[in-house]
Amino acid sequence: MSRSKSILAATTASLSLVLAGCAAVGGGPIPDSSAPITQSEAQMGAEAHPQLLSEFGGAMTGSQAQYVEQVGQNIAVQSGLGNARSAFTVSLLNSSVNNAFAIPGGYVYTTRQLVALMNNEAELAGVLGHEVGHVAARHSQRRQQAAQRNTLLGAAGAILSGILLGNSGLGQQVGQTLLQGSQLLTLRFSRSQELEADELGIRYLNQAGYDPRAMATVLNSLAQQNALDARVQGRDNATVPEWASTHPDPASRVQTALSKAQGMTGVTNRDTFLSRIDGLLYGDDPQQGVIEGREFIHPELRLAFSAPQGFYMVNGTSAVTINGQSGRAQFTLAPYNGDLNSYISTVFANLSTEQNLRPQSIQRTTVNGLPAAYGSTRVQSGNGQVDVTVFAYEFADDRAYHFLAITPAGQASSFNTMFSSMRRISAQQAGNVIPRVVDVVTVRSGDTVASLARNMAYDDNQVARFRVLNGLSSDENVTPGQKVKVVVRGR
Repeated sequence: MSRSKSILAATTASLSLVLAGCAAVGGGPIPDSSAPITQSEAQMGAEAHPQLLSEFGGAMTGSQAQYVEQVGQNIAVQSGLGNARSAFTVSLLNSSVNNAFAIPGGYVYTTRQLVALMNNEAELAGVLGHEVGHVAARHSQRRQQAAQRNTLLGAAGAILSGILLGNSGLGQQVGQTLLQGSQLLTLRFSRSQELEADELGIRYLNQAGYDPRAMATVLNSLAQQNALDARVQGRDNATVPEWASTHPDPASRVQTALSKAQGMTGVTNRDTFLSRIDGLLYGDDPQQGVIEGREFIHPELRLAFSAPQGFYMVNGTSAVTINGQSGRAQFTLAPYNGDLNSYISTVFANLSTEQNLRPQSIQRTTVNGLPAAYGSTRVQSGNGQVDVTVFAYEFADDRAYHFLAITPAGQASSFNTMFSSMRRISAQQAGNVIPRVVDVVTVRSGDTVASLARNMAYDDNQVARFRVLNGLSSDENVTPGQKVKVVVRGR
């Protein structure tokens, strides 16, 4: 969560409007999948592009970003959307969320976290080709034409507004607020559209000379990462708002992708890929704060807090989301004029355009030496009553942060331990936050999965993390001379 990026700069609402505009380009007939990018599509994409970059931590630069751009442009031209590589803008995003997407106008994106999960260039081309397939088939336009809500709300918003708040206007608006700045945004497509994008991606891979089976292997890695994340976070299912889960059922799509690629061959460029991503930032960027277990630490803002037991966090450019069975919360900031009461009232007022939400009362307190205040209100939603709580902290005369929490009625105390854990950190504590990076190593004689996994910069699930990172099955071993990835602490 970067203070330099205002929470107001790239809201879910504005992104939804922009991409809804992309979906309704021209208002006329939708071009078929072989038609080049239209002028209207290019204009809409150009308008949405800066907002998407802001939402996902910005575009990375340097040799790694140039490599991703090169591979992406090479695969995108296979679509026929543009007859030159320059027709496409391919961005490597500084995000720790596994995500990839593309929007009309030839704008293609993948996060560095998703790239780090890949194991060869063909997989990278496959993921980017899949997203280009959505654009070529004009899936967003078709979703809009079918009068289905073209929204950037991901799975977290669906869970929040559908289960906790119901399908009310309030539920949708507050659900959008909780996703704002969270990097959990994604365009949602139907299962048939996902399969069509897979098929187009495989076609592009084959035309470009890549091994089309890479589509299946990267989907398998995504499914395995999804399951590992669920296990590490203590969830009983693998439903998370990331590329692997918002694109329906990646595990079952593996077999479909394999059948489509049957009999096709091509290059993977594994060693080239691994050498080009060596040193890639992995996990959270300290400039946006880092999650370590149940702790969120922001070395630049000099603050930290702890999520409640049984909850998991997802970091974003301007917000941290906290998710659990008994509620959802977001940690973020808003403009501050030195008055915590006014700050809290404004947060409530901005939650809904349909209801004038106000806290029943505002209580002042002190949390670990920080001036603080909190207020809550009970509202009727589609699935019954819920409690909405805002807990704010003053860090300076012109700077405050807050939690927005939503729980079933009577369960607001689920977040009490988190509210009371907010604290300043020292310069030494901030200096101890060291980012993780991908380190590509060559397997030596005597190395094993277990011995290599001990180098993983995690206190838990080292072997499982190593296997998923390298696309290794539970009984697969490493061989001398093979290049593998480990995640280490870097400077």
